[in-house]
Amino acid sequence: MTTKIFIDGAVGTTGLEIRDRLSGRADLTLITLPEVQRKDAAARAHALNEADIVILCLPDDAAREAVSLVENPDTRIIDASTAHRTDPAWIYGFPELEPGRTAALGSAKRVSNPGCYPTGFLALVRPLVRAGLVPASHPFSVNATSGYSGGGKSMIAAFEDPADPNATDTAFRLYALGLGHKHVPEMTVHAGLDHGPIFFPAVARTYRGMLVEVPLHLHLLPGTVKAADLREALHEAYRGRPLVRVHDTQPGFLTLEHAADSDRLELFVFTDEKAGQARLVAALDNLGKGAAGAAVQNLNLMAGVGETEGLRL
Repeated sequence: MTTKIFIDGAVGTTGLEIRDRLSGRADLTLITLPEVQRKDAAARAHALNEADIVILCLPDDAAREAVSLVENPDTRIIDASTAHRTDPAWIYGFPELEPGRTAALGSAKRVSNPGCYPTGFLALVRPLVRAGLVPASHPFSVNATSGYSGGGKSMIAAFEDPADPNATDTAFRLYALGLGHKHVPEMTVHAGLDHGPIFFPAVARTYRGMLVEVPLHLHLLPGTVKAADLREALHEAYRGRPLVRVHDTQPGFLTLEHAADSDRLELFVFTDEKAGQARLVAALDNLGKGAAGAAVQNLNLMAGVGETEGLRL
């Protein structure tokens, strides 16, 4: 018997990426709606309740509405929106983040898919806080740049269509300059921090790819923290995890596309121990481990199949 999957929002950027990863899989049956029924409430409700696992690729309010339409107690949900990422009733779908999280996802009924920026930040910071190398009260900041596909269809049009009302020819754009950003609560809660980091997001003229950087002043940390301590904490956290790689080398440069077109998460520790400084960097695909790849990884765990089935390694 195959697992029945319904993607609500299947024609959006993330939905299309998920469908591509699920194509050709004999263990799954994809429930689809014709174009004329995609926004029909009754048709959507029927599909939501017919599915074994639903993946929501919707804006926050629409995701909450979709959840309210699910009456079948056996239907399980993965929500790719930000609507439930700090809700304690939902399992946060970052399998590698905490010991025991993979097993919890295997039996979960409600899973919140992580955001792309938080995935990079949490992968770097949570193991260090858990190991006591960096206190939860540390004044973190995080600098991150994404490909423009992270902004969905509207931003893709702005970067690709000269006739779009919001068309731009810029190479690089900072945003969220008012400091409030919907990803900050997610970063704070799941890293176990006392207060939120200062978040500096940006978008660049490349379709996909992401770099997330967390700077550290080592001399401000308790004890004497060395580069080897940081790397060992990351190695210990992700040992045996097929999608996360901790690098022991310091390459001369990293491109935004370093992990593009993959579902991997690659972590780097750059240090100048004489200066007492470190730069922690995560490279990922904003549409891969930052969105669709993470959703499919969670789906695999919930369906009881190989964790990396259908993923781009």
